[in-house]
Amino acid sequence: MLNMGGPSTVPETHDFLKNLFSDGDLIPLPFQSVLAPWIARRRTPQIEKQYTDIGGGSPILKYTRIQGERMAALLDELHPETAPHKAYVAFRYARPLTEETAKELKRDGVKRAVAFTQYPQYSCSTTGSSLNELYRKGKTGELGEIEWSVIDRWGTHPGFVEAMAQVVERALEKFPEETRHETVVLFSAHSLPMSVVNRGDPYVSEVAASVSAVMDRLKHSNPYRLVWQSQVGPSAWMGMQTGDAIKGLARLGHKKAVLVPIAFTSDHIETLYELDLEYVKEGQHLGMDIQRAEALNDSPVFIRALADLASTHLRDYASGRIGPTSVQMGLRCPGCTNATCGAQKSWFARGGR
Repeated sequence: MLNMGGPSTVPETHDFLKNLFSDGDLIPLPFQSVLAPWIARRRTPQIEKQYTDIGGGSPILKYTRIQGERMAALLDELHPETAPHKAYVAFRYARPLTEETAKELKRDGVKRAVAFTQYPQYSCSTTGSSLNELYRKGKTGELGEIEWSVIDRWGTHPGFVEAMAQVVERALEKFPEETRHETVVLFSAHSLPMSVVNRGDPYVSEVAASVSAVMDRLKHSNPYRLVWQSQVGPSAWMGMQTGDAIKGLARLGHKKAVLVPIAFTSDHIETLYELDLEYVKEGQHLGMDIQRAEALNDSPVFIRALADLASTHLRDYASGRIGPTSVQMGLRCPGCTNATCGAQKSWFARGGR
């Protein structure tokens, strides 16, 4: 289960930030090896305070493990041919890092594995970065002899769409029924630098597809917009930013909104601090009533969707209906200049060989 991760305790914050800013796939920086540690040191006190404010660390590892354990149990029933199943967590910037998980896989003697991204929508800067790291470990033999396949995106899977629609409905129920239809639904996703978007990264279109599918399920009951959060640094990022959208809605006379973390499947700092403690409160100061749709976390509907994704993948792969990777994963961004990306795609297409 591949994800960005987050520091489980406040003292882990610096290492998390250093790993994050050192990753050119996520945040391309000039002189990255010099700038990344400097930025991490400067930002650590501020981010440590944010993690303290949300309870002393990120809960993303807790929820990823819950999701993985329950998914594996369901998978034993849905696809007994490959049982027993075990979920491993490989975070990109926080423990357990990919290198730690690689050692665990090798120690357990794993021979068949699925690299299952926990980002519903694909981006070279998130799923791509995790797969690049997994590829690097595989090429050096740190993973042992494993046959790999990949679940690389699933932002319109019916189970995911249903789980998202249900949390939106629960948030809308907090408003009076007679005026509920006036509530604006703001789908908020982590933004990307425009340099990544402009090279042809599919993330923006895939997030939009998720939003469209959820609103179809909700029968377009409310006005909605897709907005973007978590911009870092002075360079241009995908917009409009969530905070600016809230200010704009207030200026235009809107009084109610629901914030929906459409690209996040577990609570972490972007939901618990940025959405809850910044944007919701900012809306309140502007006279708006803003509710945040809960993250999927331990949602049984969502966990069943993960199990369905995995069982369908295993069944189709075993029958030869699909290869180790999807057709879409094999297409590099038209503006890609990252040699590792191309090598990684070829490696996984050969089953990790």
